[in-house]
Amino acid sequence: MRKQTLFLMAIAAFGLCTFTANAADDYKLGPDSKRQDGVPRGTVTQDKWESKSVFPGTVRDYWIYVPAQYDAKNPACVMVFQDGGGYASETRSFRVPIVFDNLIHKGEMPVTIGIFLNPGVIPATKTGAKPRRNRSFEYDTLSDQYSRFLLEEILPAVEKKYNLTDDPDGRAIGGISSGGICAWTVAWERPDKFRKVLSHVGSFTNIRGGHVYPALIRKTERKPIRVFLQEGSNDLDNLHGSWPLSNQQMAAALKFSKYDYKFIYGDGGHNGKHGGATLPEAMRWLWRDYKPKK
Repeated sequence: MRKQTLFLMAIAAFGLCTFTANAADDYKLGPDSKRQDGVPRGTVTQDKWESKSVFPGTVRDYWIYVPAQYDAKNPACVMVFQDGGGYASETRSFRVPIVFDNLIHKGEMPVTIGIFLNPGVIPATKTGAKPRRNRSFEYDTLSDQYSRFLLEEILPAVEKKYNLTDDPDGRAIGGISSGGICAWTVAWERPDKFRKVLSHVGSFTNIRGGHVYPALIRKTERKPIRVFLQEGSNDLDNLHGSWPLSNQQMAAALKFSKYDYKFIYGDGGHNGKHGGATLPEAMRWLWRDYKPKK
């Protein structure tokens, strides 16, 4: 028993894993995630999108947030969120419209239009059947398909109504779980278009080969990407891999390759509690020093 205890202590000391008994996972939302008096409110509108080219046959709900400070004369920054319904909600963990309202009002992030995309589904063809989910194919695949979906379909549609910046430093993308690795893949494939990434409990595991990213980061010339990673010691560990370990490996690779990154590691599980509580911090960090190009 004594040898086993010493062995586990040695592993923990080297940071290979963290042993957390009865983790609290009790993260609370701060004032920036709550409505404040005197803060102008942006608008959120919902619509539906049917993909014609990149994911043909799929349909999805999406939401657009426009801050009160938006002026069509000036290009707005843009941030895309996968699993958008969860991020756009004002009653769940992230409450992005509230956070954006508060931080934009205080000048802690630029005027930013949010695009919240749900994963696509293929409608059922028979009565009583369920639609087929396309989420893993869209989010976990390591290719340029999702970046093409944004650049060829979604952004052009939004730009018909709103003036969006084409500055890659003014474009951010984020998501949770498979949506987190999707956000990284978009920037990795197209750093000329997206250079800010937010990943909450990202699935950098072997669902569809995502476990290779730490090795690719180490062996590829550094790309101009700024990335904020959030993970918890009680996240998933299954046949696809260990989420805590994979995110630690991502952070180590980003450090080795001298990326502009931040990694926060708590005691949470596979949920948005920690990510939601730290979203204002993440936004301030991602958008720090941003200056619109003239």
